[in-house]
Amino acid sequence: MLFEGDTEPTPPEGMVTVGRFESPVEAQMAKGMLESSGIECILAGENVNNLMQAAFRVSLQVREDDEAPARELLAQPAGGDLIEDTGEE
Repeated sequence: MLFEGDTEPTPPEGMVTVGRFESPVEAQMAKGMLESSGIECILAGENVNNLMQAAFRVSLQVREDDEAPARELLAQPAGGDLIEDTGEE
């Protein structure tokens, strides 16, 4: 998410950065998770990252009011409830 030594661009007024990603795919997955929980968010730098992934990070930004729940969701381990396929019907 946040990489040590990276400079943090200033988010638009009323928005805060809750995650930074090297991979645009990971950024989209995190955005989808927040949006499915009703948290509006934007990805900053996504297009530049697609061109030069090693040089730029994608910032996931939410409204200041949504910062705490967004950080809580992003901190959850991946996977969730997995239904095991036993091969039986």
